[in-house]
Amino acid sequence: QVQLVESGGGLTQAGDSLRLSCVASGGMFRSYAGAWFRQAPGKEREFVASISWGGGTTYYADAVKDRFTISRDNAESTLYLQMNVLKPEDTGVYHCAAGSLTTLQLGAADFWGQGTQVTVSS
Repeated sequence: QVQLVESGGGLTQAGDSLRLSCVASGGMFRSYAGAWFRQAPGKEREFVASISWGGGTTYYADAVKDRFTISRDNAESTLYLQMNVLKPEDTGVYHCAAGSLTTLQLGAADFWGQGTQVTVSS
C-alpha cells in the first residue's frame, strides 16, 4: 500500500510559478509510474501529466504542455510538478497518483493522494 501526500499548492497570480510535491510512503513507489490530475470546481477530474517509473518517459495534456514539467526523485520517493506561466484556468485541486503508465493516462490509478488546492487569480 502506497500513501501519497501532496503539498505546494496555494493562491497565486496569472503568470506566476508553483511547484507541487507528492511524497510517497508505505510501499515501493519507485515501482510505479506517477501522474498528476486536477479537478476544477464543477468539472470532472482531468489528466495533467505522467512519468514512467524510471523518469525516462513523460506525457502531458495539451493544455499544460510547454508550461508544466513532471519529474520524480525515487531516492526521496517524491513526485514533482513544476508549473510555470500559470493561468486562471489552471485553478483546481491537484492530485498525485501512482499506477501503470498506460492506465494513468486513462484516469485509472492504484493509489491517489488527497490533493492540494491551486488557485490562480487573473
